[in-house]
Amino acid sequence: MSTLNSTPKLCHRCTKDRLTSACDGCHVSFCVKHLTEHQQELYQTIDNISEENDSLKRELSQRGIEKILLEQIDTWEKETINKIRSTAKTARTDIKQLTEESTNRLISIMNKLSNELHKNQKDHQYIEDNLNRWTKQIEELKKELQIPPNIESFLEDDSTIVRLIKIKSSEKIEPNQTDPSPQTESRLENRSSKIAPSSTSPSDSSAALNKSESIANVNISSSQSSFYPSLTFGFNQSSNQVIQQLFEYLMRLDPMNKNGPMSGPCGHQTDQMEKFLSQTFGFRNIPGEYIVQGVRSFKLDNSVSSLKPETEIRFPSNTTNSFAMSVQEIMNWQRSYRVYADNNIRGMNKEFLKRALQGKSEDGEEAFRMKFVVRISTCPILMEFDAKIIRRNLNENWPNRIKLVSVTGIDFAGRKHDVGDILYYVSNWREIYEMSHIKDEPALLNERDFRLKKLCPAGELHQKRLLNDLIHMARLRLRACDAEGVQIVVETGIGLGVFAGEHIGVDETVRITAAIAIRAVLEQDGSSYKNIRGIVFALPIIDVEKNSTSIRDTFSEFVEHFQEPPYNSPIPVMIADQDMHRLTVAIARQGFIVSELNPADSHGVFGEYWQNRGPAVEEKLALTTVGLLVQHHLINPHVLNTNNYYFI
Repeated sequence: MSTLNSTPKLCHRCTKDRLTSACDGCHVSFCVKHLTEHQQELYQTIDNISEENDSLKRELSQRGIEKILLEQIDTWEKETINKIRSTAKTARTDIKQLTEESTNRLISIMNKLSNELHKNQKDHQYIEDNLNRWTKQIEELKKELQIPPNIESFLEDDSTIVRLIKIKSSEKIEPNQTDPSPQTESRLENRSSKIAPSSTSPSDSSAALNKSESIANVNISSSQSSFYPSLTFGFNQSSNQVIQQLFEYLMRLDPMNKNGPMSGPCGHQTDQMEKFLSQTFGFRNIPGEYIVQGVRSFKLDNSVSSLKPETEIRFPSNTTNSFAMSVQEIMNWQRSYRVYADNNIRGMNKEFLKRALQGKSEDGEEAFRMKFVVRISTCPILMEFDAKIIRRNLNENWPNRIKLVSVTGIDFAGRKHDVGDILYYVSNWREIYEMSHIKDEPALLNERDFRLKKLCPAGELHQKRLLNDLIHMARLRLRACDAEGVQIVVETGIGLGVFAGEHIGVDETVRITAAIAIRAVLEQDGSSYKNIRGIVFALPIIDVEKNSTSIRDTFSEFVEHFQEPPYNSPIPVMIADQDMHRLTVAIARQGFIVSELNPADSHGVFGEYWQNRGPAVEEKLALTTVGLLVQHHLINPHVLNTNNYYFI
C-alpha cells in the first residue's frame, strides 16, 4: 500500500520535485510512474518467494527420509530377533549341559549313599553319627533338587541384549509462532514414542514376554503407561486410513487384567446372572432334567415376548451403575439370530440343525458336523473380563453394533462326544489310548474322557486334513460375518486352549496350523469381502511357562506366521495381547459393526456349562454378554426357527 503526500516531494528514483506517494513498507516516496514500478518489483519478489516455497515442498515430498528411517527400524527389528533367537539357542544348550552335569553329580552322590546304606543295613551297623550324617546329606540333596546351584546365576541375570529405538522430534514452538491448537499440542506431546520388544512390557504378561524364544512383539503407542504387546500387518500406502487409525486407537487401550475375578472360577458372576434371570424373567432350574450330561435344564416363567416392549431392564439390577436395555431391544436382538451352515457337508440339513441346537447331536459324525455351522446374532457385552459392569443408557447405540459368532473348533481333549476328531486327525490314536473292547475307538476313563495309555507316544497328526478343515471353518465363519454386515472381526484362539491337545503333545502344531489357515483365507478371500475391513486377533498371553520349560504361546505363533513371509491381503490384521471384550466394545463405540468369536461346544447349546462355576471361555461369554437371552434355545424361540438357517 502507499500513502499520498499532500505536498510535493522528491521521487526516490527520478529525484524530481513532483506529487509523490510514500510506500507503507519501506516509507520511501515515489512518483506515480516509479511507484508502479516499485509495486511490480514487490509482486515479482512475492512470486519468487512463493516459487521457492513450492520448490521446497517438492523437495520435502521427494526426500524419502521416512523410507530410510523405516528401513532402519526394519533392520533393527530383524537383527534384534536374530540376536534373541541366537541367545535363546545358546541358553538352551547351556541349560542342557549344566542340567546334565548337575544330574550326573547328584546321581553319583545318591549311588554312593545307597551303597553305604545297603552295606550298613547288611552288617546291621546303625551308629547315630552315621544316621545324622545321612539325614543331613538327604536334606542337602533335597535343596539341590529344588534349586540347582550351578545354574542359579543364570536365573538371576537381568541383563538384556536388546537395545531400544527411540523416535524423537527436535521441533520446537518458537515464542513468536502462532499458538498451536489443543490437538496440535497433544500430537507434539506424544511425538516421542518408543518401539520396544516384548521383554520391556510392564503389563501382566511380562513374564511370558521375557521368554527369549518369543518374537519381538511391537507396540507403537503414544503412552507407555498403557503399553501392551500388539502388532499390525497388511498396511501400506493405499491402506484404509480409517482402519489404520482404529488399530492405533486400540493399541492405546489399557492392558488386560489377567488376574481379575474372571481369571478363575466365576462363582459371583454365575450367581449374578442367575439372580438377574430369576428376578427379571422368573428363571428356575428344572429338578432332575438335563440338556446334555452335566448341564441342568431350566425354564423362564416370563418369556421376553410376554413383557411390555417399552419396559426397561437393567443388568445386574436396577441401579445407576448398570447396563440398561429395553424389552424391545432384546426382542430385536433375538430376531437377528441366524445360522450359516456348509451345504457340502454330508447330513447337513435343517432337521439336523434344529436337533443339534437343542444339544441332541450324536457322538462322532454329528458332533464332527458342527464344525461347519456358524451361529450369529446381535449380542451386546455387559462387562469386560475384569467383571466390571459396563454402564449403558438406552440412548447409546453401540451395543447394537456387536455380533456374537458362535462356532465349534476341533477338539483334541479326547472326549466321547468328539471321538470323530481323534479318529480323523490323530493318525496314531491306537498307540495313545487304551482300546475299547466293544468298538474300534478309545476306551473311556469315565463317562466322558478317553483313557490314555501309561507310556504313550506323542500324537501324530494328519496335518493336511487338519489344515484343510481349519481353512474350511475359517472361510465359512468369515463369509457369514461378511453376509451379516460385519466390518471388523474380532477373533480369538478357537480350539487352541484345553482343546489343542497338550496332553498328547500336538498343541503347538495345532496353534501353528490355525495361524496358517486363517492367514490363507484372508489372503485368498480378502478381496471378495463386501463389508469386512479388518481382523483383530485377541490372543492374551497367559501361562506360557510350565515346569520350567519354555513353550510357545498362541500370540507368538500367530505373530511369527503373519510376519514371514510378509502378509499380503487387502484386509489388515492386528494381533493383540488383549481382552476380547475390551477390543470389541472399543470398536463398537467407534461406530463400526463388529463381531467377536465364541468358541462353542459341539453339543450346540449356547454357554453350555455356564452354571458350573468353573467356566471356560464359552461359559464366561454367557456370564458377560446377553448371549443367554439371544442364542440359547430355551430362551430365544428364533434359535429353533428353521427359516433362520442358511446354507452356503
